[in-house]
Amino acid sequence: MTTPNTAAPTLIRLHSNDNVLIAREAIGLGQELPEFGLRMRSQVPAGHKIAARAIAAGEPVRKYDTVIGVAMRDVAAGEHVHSHNIELIDFDRDPGFCEDVRPVDYVPEAERASFMGIVRPDGRVATRNFIGILSSVNCSSTAIRKIADYFTPERLADYPNVDGVVAFAQTSGCGMSSPSYHFDVLRRTIAGYATHANLAGALIVGLGCERNQVAGLVESQGLKLTDNMRTLVMQDTGGTRATIEAGIAAVKEMLPVANAVKRVPVSAAHLKIGLECGGSDGFSGITANPALGAAMDILVRHGGTAILSETPEIHGVEFMLTRRAVTPEVGKKLLDRLAWWEEYTRGQNGQFNGVVGPGNQAGGLANIFEKSLGSAMKGGTTPLQAVYEYAERIDKSGFVFMDSPGYDPVASTGQIASGANLICFTTGRGSMFGSKPAPTIKLASNTPMFRRLEEDMDINCGLVLDGELTVPQMGERIFEQILRHASGESTKSELLGLGDNEFVPWHLGIVS
Repeated sequence: MTTPNTAAPTLIRLHSNDNVLIAREAIGLGQELPEFGLRMRSQVPAGHKIAARAIAAGEPVRKYDTVIGVAMRDVAAGEHVHSHNIELIDFDRDPGFCEDVRPVDYVPEAERASFMGIVRPDGRVATRNFIGILSSVNCSSTAIRKIADYFTPERLADYPNVDGVVAFAQTSGCGMSSPSYHFDVLRRTIAGYATHANLAGALIVGLGCERNQVAGLVESQGLKLTDNMRTLVMQDTGGTRATIEAGIAAVKEMLPVANAVKRVPVSAAHLKIGLECGGSDGFSGITANPALGAAMDILVRHGGTAILSETPEIHGVEFMLTRRAVTPEVGKKLLDRLAWWEEYTRGQNGQFNGVVGPGNQAGGLANIFEKSLGSAMKGGTTPLQAVYEYAERIDKSGFVFMDSPGYDPVASTGQIASGANLICFTTGRGSMFGSKPAPTIKLASNTPMFRRLEEDMDINCGLVLDGELTVPQMGERIFEQILRHASGESTKSELLGLGDNEFVPWHLGIVS
């Protein structure tokens, strides 16, 4: 893959073999582009594709030297190339297991980058210090929110080292098939949050008659009840008011211990970064995603972990990952998850049918293959060490994959449950996402959007498009900012108070 030619004033050529160019800015009908030998036959928005030459009907359309579809009809040079004249045709791809695995040039431990982290008694490192309250079932969700709402900034003023008390309410827990994969996923997700390094204490609140019994949750997930890991059952405690009072009292008892922490220098090897993208556009795969991938290559060299997810959004480019799998078994596990998704979405109007969302379409992405091409770049270029199921505890360092839907809150919830202590989220159209207890860093793909939504965006990767920075330079800047946010510097979403409603476990099963 070549570095984009950012010197061109109007069009971007991503690879010499491509038969499409990318419009850096909106281009008018009839506009002459002599440096490319083109006269525009269409009005083309910024981020969209233009035929670099005549493309015959049925000929593959190539972007980054990767097939993203075939021409539905003859396409003239200078014509707009998009969903109206590209047809998505699935085809067999050689998984090439392990063929592109390259050794990682690890930084010696003594020379690794560091950040100011919070070291827990078991050795895990936190980037934030919350107390979390979780509901085993939707029926206790109001109660846990009332408990958390009590702890206003004024009431937490005596505990400056506590980032907050947050309620992780959810909408399932009963009326669901059990035992089932859905049931297991819900319990695994709740447990992943309850034991997360970024929580100094956790309180799990149930109703009492739900399928997801608190006692069963605790036993099945191997949770150990302590002064900082507690449970309440509303029907046993005395109802709503009594449970809220008991929950407030329990959190009050946790606060002094939670506050008795200090940040110390720790290796970047303790960072586990969840990689997300949402509201992608035609620039996401040129700026933000490859730049984040470059940052993750740096992180991996320093011993850290990068977690790529959103399985439907690698559909069509999965061979880019299987060729980097450290063993054929790892690559096969990834293909098995894709096969599961193909069956799961059969007959439904999901992304496996090739259609992407309205925002993606408006931003210049014609289909899921093109979107996947950019999405996969977030993972960088290092070997794929392991593939995990949703919310499964990640126990390997380096670049890994966790199965999840493409819906951002669900994917991020799974990543945090698996141990991610930061989320990096790229966006082209603009996302207002935030998360707790692991904060979200948002990366804009283009400068106009960054300026329009600067209150929500942390990093402007549009500087690559503007020619001010190369992708590797942008990656270095992202890595440095990750270390600052890991050390406690607030992200834009934290300053806006986001993250209280973004705990969204994956719902897979029927509701009866």
